[in-house]
Amino acid sequence: MRDFAIIIPAFNEEDYLPATLAAVCAAVEAMPGWATVVVVDNNSSDQTSEVAISHGADLVVFEPHNQIARARNAGAAAVPQIDHLIFVDADTRITETILKAALENLDSGEVAGGGARVLMDDSVTPTVDWIVRIWNWVSVQRQLAAGSFFFCRREAFDAVGGFDETVYAGEEVWLANRIKRWGKKRGLRFQVLLGETVVTSARKSSWFSTKDFVFQICLFFLFPWATRSRKLCSIWYRRPGDEANEG
Repeated sequence: MRDFAIIIPAFNEEDYLPATLAAVCAAVEAMPGWATVVVVDNNSSDQTSEVAISHGADLVVFEPHNQIARARNAGAAAVPQIDHLIFVDADTRITETILKAALENLDSGEVAGGGARVLMDDSVTPTVDWIVRIWNWVSVQRQLAAGSFFFCRREAFDAVGGFDETVYAGEEVWLANRIKRWGKKRGLRFQVLLGETVVTSARKSSWFSTKDFVFQICLFFLFPWATRSRKLCSIWYRRPGDEANEG
């Protein structure tokens, strides 16, 4: 099994990082090969960096521009020698089984990248549950990965330029499509894992209204260019009681 890195972008995630890193470290310990766990502090105002160091991160990188795509790219740039890249959100828990499946796919020589279906860690409104179910169906049918768990070969990542830094949301969809095109020319596929899921936080469903989610999805579907506006993507960057960070 080749060396791999798990890259976790984190903006004010001192509360969620301990559980995420505990799951990551447990999964990593069960894998052969050399692993590097990277946390990218995306200009946090809390103790994200300190928590990352104390809970098992091998490397903490600081990215001053508060943008998810930049944070992910900064993490990848910090480990240029690593063959396999796995991106995990700071509020997402992975298992040994799903990590093994991702690495085996990458090691097979037949897969350029991939992802997994998503489950929420708490109850959500029927509408949000419907949105998640629809996304999981689309993810499998169209072979698109959610940012909560995205894996790819370094060669593919570098060849297509990494995550698109002109967008503030949906960067994982753009990257999946680019890697799919790159891989197709080389006889490699993009693989969304069917046997396993990742568990991610349902916190946004309590922070924002169902109307906010529906509006955001309809906006991106009808006007994809809206992802290039930080203001229009603010639901992904702000929290209740906070002013949107203008980075």
